[in-house]
Amino acid sequence: MKGYLAYIITIIGASFWGLTGLFVENLYQYGFSAWEIVAARLTTSTIILILLLFLFSPKHLKINVKHLPHFIGLGVCGIVIFNWCYFTVIGQTSVSIAVVLLYTSPVFVTILSYFLFKERITQRKCLSLLLTLVGCALAIQLLPIGHTTLSIHTIGLGLLSALFCALYSIIGKLISAHYNFLTITLYALLTGSLFIFPTSGLWRKLDLFHQTEVIINILGVSVISTILAYTLYTLGLVYIESSKAAILGAMEPIVAVLVGVFIFGDVLSLLQLTGIFFVISSAFLTVFHQKRKSEKTFKQFKNRARRDLKGYY
Repeated sequence: MKGYLAYIITIIGASFWGLTGLFVENLYQYGFSAWEIVAARLTTSTIILILLLFLFSPKHLKINVKHLPHFIGLGVCGIVIFNWCYFTVIGQTSVSIAVVLLYTSPVFVTILSYFLFKERITQRKCLSLLLTLVGCALAIQLLPIGHTTLSIHTIGLGLLSALFCALYSIIGKLISAHYNFLTITLYALLTGSLFIFPTSGLWRKLDLFHQTEVIINILGVSVISTILAYTLYTLGLVYIESSKAAILGAMEPIVAVLVGVFIFGDVLSLLQLTGIFFVISSAFLTVFHQKRKSEKTFKQFKNRARRDLKGYY
């Protein structure tokens, strides 16, 4: 199992994204809009991460100005615009359809990675992608299709959400050769929050921030579903192929479904259970390696992790 540590970290990071609904659902009840929640999420996460790095590792606050476009791409395209497209599709259709359209992102990542990083499109990857897409569709009940009809506009926005989500993996992979994973996460969140906060109007709801439950939920979505999620996923990008990380990221909707079952009392059908099995199978298929290759991967991961984390404790 040690040889799969990088994959496990990526899965955990993606799973934390799946917990977002726990906090967002409560914030909706207080009258926050989706745009305001994204702004509060990014701004709070940025402030917390800046303070942590300033206190414990200020050297990781430094970046080269020439890499600023990469961080803007991560924050604005890979986080803010992706969220806008995603929430718009939810408003026009349903969460189920929005999530399925979103999780076509591994297809975009695999294609872009082929041209940018020369990552091979193997039979194993193709099978993993197929299992992921079919599994997600079953788990969130898009399949069987029935009489569902989608407009071209909705499909276009859904595919754009997948594309912008994919860009986080691609740009994150490009910049990971130059910076520590915490630095990448911080500046992605910072550029995203600087872009969205001026248009959010959060200052008009300052009275709500005096309520304990609002603070708890904002901290939850910021620390767990943003800082930890993006940090762990970005760390995984350093050590594994971006296309594989995108496939493993499909654990997010599965976690969201399980949260619905155990927290909100939802009942899973046989088709949903089948979908969860497909997605989990695709994750195992993605991380399966011959013993010698996995041992080499683990040694490289361990040596680089020691260097990245040196001086943190």
